[in-house]
Amino acid sequence: MFPEEPIYAQLARVGKALASPVRLRLLDVLDQREHTVEELAQAAEIPLKNTSAQLQQLRAAHLVASRREGTRVYYRLAGEEVSRFLGLFQAFAHGRLADLRAAVRARLGSLEGVTADELAARLSDPGTVIVDVRPAADYAAGHLPGAVSVPMKELPARLAELPADAEIVAYCGGPYCVVSPEAVRLLREHGYHARPLDGGFLGWRRGDNPWEQ
Repeated sequence: MFPEEPIYAQLARVGKALASPVRLRLLDVLDQREHTVEELAQAAEIPLKNTSAQLQQLRAAHLVASRREGTRVYYRLAGEEVSRFLGLFQAFAHGRLADLRAAVRARLGSLEGVTADELAARLSDPGTVIVDVRPAADYAAGHLPGAVSVPMKELPARLAELPADAEIVAYCGGPYCVVSPEAVRLLREHGYHARPLDGGFLGWRRGDNPWEQ
C-alpha cells in the first residue's frame, strides 16, 4: 500500500457513487426539487426498490440528504455545490466523449437551441415567450423569470394561448430531457417559431442565471 492510499480511497467514494447511470439520473431529478422515494421512482421511471437502494449509496457519499415530515422522507441534493459539480462533470464528459455527444444527438435530435446567454439577454423582450413544459410541481419549485407553465401533456390543447407572432423558447428539466424538443416539434408543426433552451432548467440555474419560485 502506498502512503496516500487512504486519501485516494476516500476520493474514490465519490467516483463509485457516480459510476451508475441510474444514480446519475436520480441526481438530475433531485436537482430540480426534493422528492419522496415513491415520487422519485415515478419521475425517474425506475423501480421503487432499486430507487431506494441507489439513494442509500448516494447518501453514503454525501451527495444526497433527506428530511422527515411525518411518516414521509424527502430526499434532495446535499447542497448547491453538488449541483455545480454535476454541471461541470457533465460538461467535461461531453467535451471528452464522442460517444456521449452521439448519444445526446440520437436522443434529442439536431434542433438548434437557444443558449442561456442568449436568452438572458432577451428576458425583457416582449417578442420572446418562455414556456416551461415540465410538470406543474417542478415549475412551482423553480422556473425561469416570466416563464409560462404549460406542461407537455396540456400543450396540444393550449396552443391557442400562445402568441403566433412571438418566438417561443421551450424548456424542460436538464440537458438530456427530451420533452422540450418534443414540444418544439409540435409547436413548429402548428406554425409557431420555436426553439428549445440548451441545457434546460438545470443548465440555466447552474449558470447562476436568475430564477423564481
